[in-house]
Amino acid sequence: MLGPLLGCIAISLLLATLIARVPMRWWWVRSFEFPRLQIAVLAAVCGLTSLWILAPGPWRVTATLVSLVTLALQLRYILPWTKLWPVQVKAAHNAPKDQMVTLLIANVLTPNRQSKELLEIINHHQPDIILTLESDQWWQEQLDSALDEQWPHSVKIPLDNLYGMHLYSRLDLKDTEIKWLIQDDIPSIHTQVELKSGQHIRLFAVHPRPPAPSESEKSLWRDAELLWIGKEIHRHPKATIVAGDLNDVAWSRTTRRFCRIGGMLDPRRGRGLYSTFHANYPLLRWPLDHAFVSEHFTLVNMQRLGAFGSDHFPILTTFCYRPSRQDEHETPDASAEERQEANDTIQKGKTEKQET
Repeated sequence: MLGPLLGCIAISLLLATLIARVPMRWWWVRSFEFPRLQIAVLAAVCGLTSLWILAPGPWRVTATLVSLVTLALQLRYILPWTKLWPVQVKAAHNAPKDQMVTLLIANVLTPNRQSKELLEIINHHQPDIILTLESDQWWQEQLDSALDEQWPHSVKIPLDNLYGMHLYSRLDLKDTEIKWLIQDDIPSIHTQVELKSGQHIRLFAVHPRPPAPSESEKSLWRDAELLWIGKEIHRHPKATIVAGDLNDVAWSRTTRRFCRIGGMLDPRRGRGLYSTFHANYPLLRWPLDHAFVSEHFTLVNMQRLGAFGSDHFPILTTFCYRPSRQDEHETPDASAEERQEANDTIQKGKTEKQET
């Protein structure tokens, strides 16, 4: 009985791995892109168990080989986000403080009321820019009273639909716009940040709707928003940071395409996963909160911070604007076919209405 059981488990894990490769946008298909690490671990356990416990025979061979294939396929996606891989964003050296920017990203979880814990984290780390997601009017009141004096430049979008967004900054903000790119209830913030050196960088803050049973039957609208941002970066190239809860993992088809379309770099590559969701389930975590940068930046520091009652951990990143080092980076680029597919996705996202 153990042989057929392990064989079925191994085959199921391989099927889950292959489903993630299917180019369909239905939520249940795209959901298989998230637990790659978990599937890889289960495949390794299944393969080793089969090798050690099962007697020689067809079930032992099947379970072991299928598990190894699954593990190899998953590692292809996971390894770039480990220390076994070269870093994509170079480390800063002797970084000028007036060209540094520290950004804290926190999805607060709208019904969460532990604002005191988040404010303690903010006061301890003293970031230049604070971006909160899922923040409603109650959260705005708590944040305003604590942050307005030291972080006087702000953009406030209190919503009770889980897509509110607040930005607080010590640094001057210029040409700030709130845009509703794909869906009329999903905002994004587009602004220019003036560093202490007087130089300007562009910041996009985003939180697209995820493909999930209670949210969206397809990933179309999330994909379209991310690709729109990537296309805009490509059309108007300059020093750029894209930050937020992308409701997508770093290794997904869409996130990797977004990076190629916009020429954006992931500071986690070669450093670690920095998984921020789900804060309450250690075995079910993946990196949903992101800070991507253009080739103009180097990385000073990146860390996942402690829990504060939300289902997301906050993440803190410090970048240094060093355009003199941009040639050290290998900037990803998209093919003409990918750019056309991105245009088609954006157009479809704008015209097709969500049913759920």
